[in-house]
Amino acid sequence: MTQAPEAILLVGGKGTRLRPLTVHTPKPMVPAAGVPFLAHQLARARAAGVEHIVLATSYLAEVFEPYFGDGSAFGLRLEYVTEREPLGTGGAIRNVAGHLESGPDDPVLIFNGDILTGLDINALVDTHVSTDADVSLHLSRVDDPRAFGLVPTDATGRVQAFLEKPQTPEEIVTDQINAGAYVFRRSVIDSIPDSRPVSVERETFPGLLDAGAHLQGMVDSTYWLDLGTPQAFVRGSADLVLGRAPSPAVPGRCGERLVMPTAEVAEDAKLTEGTVIGAGAVIGLGARISGSTVLDGAIVEQGAVIADSMVGAGARIGARTVLAGAVIGDGADVGADNELRDGVRVWCGAVLPDGAVRFSSDQ
Repeated sequence: MTQAPEAILLVGGKGTRLRPLTVHTPKPMVPAAGVPFLAHQLARARAAGVEHIVLATSYLAEVFEPYFGDGSAFGLRLEYVTEREPLGTGGAIRNVAGHLESGPDDPVLIFNGDILTGLDINALVDTHVSTDADVSLHLSRVDDPRAFGLVPTDATGRVQAFLEKPQTPEEIVTDQINAGAYVFRRSVIDSIPDSRPVSVERETFPGLLDAGAHLQGMVDSTYWLDLGTPQAFVRGSADLVLGRAPSPAVPGRCGERLVMPTAEVAEDAKLTEGTVIGAGAVIGLGARISGSTVLDGAIVEQGAVIADSMVGAGARIGARTVLAGAVIGDGADVGADNELRDGVRVWCGAVLPDGAVRFSSDQ
């Protein structure tokens, strides 16, 4: 087996699709299963033998280092490189190249900071080395590829093309999509243009193909989820707690619920389907919470019913209020007897009076 190389983690995005979760917190630091999502990625990389990781930061860059430090507590050496101007995925990779220690032909792992996956990292590296590829890509098969860029390969796994999101059934020539994890030959990273925005998906990869480079795809159909939307993020956190998505960083045993040590949960409250209750949160009598995340210091009052939702840090959910597929921002105050459904987002600090919003009649 090949020695796992060093890695670059792309964690600079603004996470606009996740707002209001990302108003005060960069996307990789939003808690999933009780710890920042980034902690799961770092732990999985470390478990694969990676020791040196460079984090390409941009949005709210100052919050990463106080939490993760130099990485020694996680068995890693971490470095942080902050983009002053947004450079895109390829530009971000190029921007951190000076911090790599690999030689020109050595493999370098690259991970997107918003993908939850059970990828066999070592198998991707082994594929890269054994096929002598310039770039190797983790490909995942999806039931509905219309929301993704398609990556068809030949019988040996060699990449044939990069196709933008298909618009018609005829354009769906494969169910293989770019799953957001790569191995680059170090010299390829150095060839990316410096100091300007570059998209690795739209510019670097197609350009390499046109130039005759060897791009290898490895299909790995383990767990894969793009955490780009609040609903996906809540689902990913629940799957980590339930053990459907593997991570050494989950702070407790897998099961129906994960309750952080200083939380207070009423004896008759029911927590199921991978629900997470953050530190200092208070869950009232008769509350029923399924497949949801209640962040640190939030209060859920008696009889509230919460499903597939995220309740921000320090928020309050009033008695008998129903949340289904809702996102409540940090510090929001949702009064009693409200009903919030179907992707509704309540902004940070917003106040909803008792009985202000309903999706059904008041009977």
